[in-house]
Amino acid sequence: MKIEYFGHSCFRIISNKGTCVVTDPYEGVGYDLPQGVLTDIVTVSHAHFDHNNVHALRGARIVITKPERYVFDDVIIEGFVCNHDENEGKLRGKNVVFTLQTDGIKICHLGDLGERCSKTLLEKIGKPDVILIPVGGTYTIDALQAKEYVDAIQPKIVIPMHYKPKDGALDITDEKPFLTLFDAVIATPKNEAIDVRDYVIDGTRILFMERKENA
Repeated sequence: MKIEYFGHSCFRIISNKGTCVVTDPYEGVGYDLPQGVLTDIVTVSHAHFDHNNVHALRGARIVITKPERYVFDDVIIEGFVCNHDENEGKLRGKNVVFTLQTDGIKICHLGDLGERCSKTLLEKIGKPDVILIPVGGTYTIDALQAKEYVDAIQPKIVIPMHYKPKDGALDITDEKPFLTLFDAVIATPKNEAIDVRDYVIDGTRILFMERKENA
């Protein structure tokens, strides 16, 4: 399995068989989604502009917005609903967390998770191998809250998302407050897809991915 990061909360996950899943395509964040990103499946955690720019993608055969179970060739996707804020969704609505399984690996994309870590949420998340977690605060959990999730879940790989790069326009923090909470962080090669298995070790590894600027 390979993962590419296009910025904000948008990743492309590619199975060994070649099935592509793109998460939360964006617009209006200060930089553009690369043109011509090809995919088979799109997951949308919620209907805000910076997560649901589905029309910018090519080839999508399924757009998943509901917390149901989907099977597409060699990929299984499941979801559950949580809150976009700490006031039971009254401020920003609901958010769908999606888990994706393929090639013997389980990835959890937490979308715009806004709730603090709780036993109930941890039971729903389960034990994924990889978590894609928001860290920028303001509209989601912040760095310290994200670390609580990391410590509780103890996945093999953690990839921060929804942070503000130098050319970002949203009122969120950059990645530094989150990364400084950990002793060792691996920066992956820019503009390259990573093979998840290349980074698995005993314990949890934090991977920092800069956004890929081409499709």
